[in-house]
Parts: sequence; C-alpha cells; structure tokens
Amino acid sequence: MLNRLLSGDYPRSRVLAAILVAIFIGLLLAPFLFPGVKALNVAAKVLIFVVLVASFDLLLGYTGIVSFAHTMFFGIGAYGIAIATTRMGATWGALAAGTAGALLLSLLLSLAVGLFSLRVRAIFFAMITLAVAAAFQTLASQLSELTGGEDGLTFRVPELLSPSFEPFEEPFLGVSIDGRLISYYLLFVMATLLVLALLRIVNSPFGRVLQAIRENEFRAEAIGYRVVVFRTLSSVLSALFATLAGCMLALWLRYNGPDTSLSFEIMMDVLLIVVIGGMGTLYGSAIGAVLFLVAQSYLQDLLRLGSEAAAGLPWLSALLSPDRWLLWLGLLFVLSVYYFPTGVVGRLRSRP
Repeated sequence: MLNRLLSGDYPRSRVLAAILVAIFIGLLLAPFLFPGVKALNVAAKVLIFVVLVASFDLLLGYTGIVSFAHTMFFGIGAYGIAIATTRMGATWGALAAGTAGALLLSLLLSLAVGLFSLRVRAIFFAMITLAVAAAFQTLASQLSELTGGEDGLTFRVPELLSPSFEPFEEPFLGVSIDGRLISYYLLFVMATLLVLALLRIVNSPFGRVLQAIRENEFRAEAIGYRVVVFRTLSSVLSALFATLAGCMLALWLRYNGPDTSLSFEIMMDVLLIVVIGGMGTLYGSAIGAVLFLVAQSYLQDLLRLGSEAAAGLPWLSALLSPDRWLLWLGLLFVLSVYYFPTGVVGRLRSRP
C-alpha cells in the first residue's frame, strides 16, 4: 500500500524518513499542537508552498527548464477563485467554476510559453518567461474592474469554510471546530493528494524521460524521444499544479492581489526553497518549505529574545536586532548551501 502511494520513491534514508514523518504528523496535528492564529497561518502557508515548490521542481529539477513565469500560474489560480466568487457569490459552484477557468487559462498560456522553448534555450528562455510574468502582473494591476487593481479582491467563501461557521459549541481537545479549521484540513488533503500525484508523475516512464532530457537532451532525442513534446508537457503539468496551489492560497486568505500571488519575491522564495530542499526530489519541497517559512516567520521573534538577553552588550544587542532578520536569513541560506550543496535531501540520501 505504501509502495503504491509513494510510487516506489522511498526516502532511502532513515533520518530523512523520520523527518518527513515528523513533518506530516506536525502538519496533520498543527491546529492542536501549535494553537494560535499565527501558527495555523504558517502551517497553511507551508501546505500551499509545498505544492507550489514541488510543481516548480518538476520543471527545474526533473526537466532542467529554468522559468520565472511560475508565479504567473500561481496568481491565475488565486485570481480564478477570487473573480468567480466575487461575481457568482460564495458558492461551491463558484469555486468549481473559478478553478476550472483558471486551469483552462493556465493550460493555454503554458502551451504558448512552452512554444518559446522551440527556438530559445537556457537563460534566453528564462528571460522571456520573466518578461511574460512581469507583463501579466502589470496587466493584473491595470484591469481594476476585473481584478480589483492594486487593491485586489476580498471575497467570501462557502459558509462551511467561513470562520464564523461553528458546528459545535464545545471545543475538541481545546480547539474550537470552525470553518477556519475545516479550511485548513481541506488544504491538507489537497496538498497530500497533489504531492502524491506529482510523485506518481515523476516516477512514471514519462518522468524518467524528463530526467533523461535533463541529463542529456541531445542523447534523449537521438534515441527517439520527441524532446519538444516532453518539455512542453512538463511545462503544462507544472503550470496546472501551480494553479491549484494558487486556488489553495485564495481559499485560505479569502483575498488576492498582485503582491499576494504575482510578486517576484514569491518566485525568489520558491527558488530558495528548491535549493535548500534539493532539486530533483519532491521530498525536498516539503523540507525546504518548512525550514524557510518557519525561519521567515519566527526569526524576528527569536532575534528579539536574543537582543533582549544581550542587553548588557550593546554591540551584540544591535547585531541581534529584529530589524536585521533579513541579514540572518541570508546568512542561514548561505550556510545551508555551503553545508548542503545538493540540498538537505541530497545530503541525507548520500549518508552511509
């Protein structure tokens, strides 16, 4: 059963397996283990980014395609939910229509972007995707009647997912059962299913061909594989999974704007998470997302405690100031790359 679920792709390291199990259980029980609004928001964001980063790794780690347009598809998914619920109301039909419309638009755009790879390669293709993503973000900001412009769209979701929905008066294990909790577990189920689907894809014959293209495109074409077709299919699949991650984001936030889902900073975060976790392994998306987002969310709090504890040493207190959290986050990233050049997963798998 486990072999079928993981598509035969076992962690191949006891330490890695233990970490992945801990992450899974931690996310499953996050509302009960880490009570509080901030902790639940961080856990939900981890679920969303696991799907987003895994979809990008299908493109970069498994196919060897560098694209900066990935957040465009992420934003399309979020805007699909936002626009549909704004126009059609807070219904399940609106959510379905928004998701279907976003997937269709992402399919068409990813096919169009994939056609560029017929003539350009490597950095030139990456720059084209960067230009397309920037143009789409500008377009989303300008079409205020449809997208809400810079202000974005705030919308309602079905009552079952609304924070005001409380089916039980008494809390369960100290946690109130409400629409927010139901929304979280909806994201958890979606993230689990999508990651398992990606595992099935990368461990299929199709996924093996993608890895062959990554290693030696000329040789893959020489033995009979139509490289252009496989690269385009990889781009399309990656875009569709990123779109679903955007839908998850919109469901959780009940708001979407250009800076929320289309920002280039999100693309940079995705790249950092892929590098930290390890390219070419979907398990790295989970580990990288947890490490990066937890550090991003709680590093300022830790620095504040350290600064207060070092109040007797002015220079150390200033160095540990919460205002310098980006400096320390950058330092942590440099150290992770230095000590884990193949990512956390790659390093753990190489251990005897």
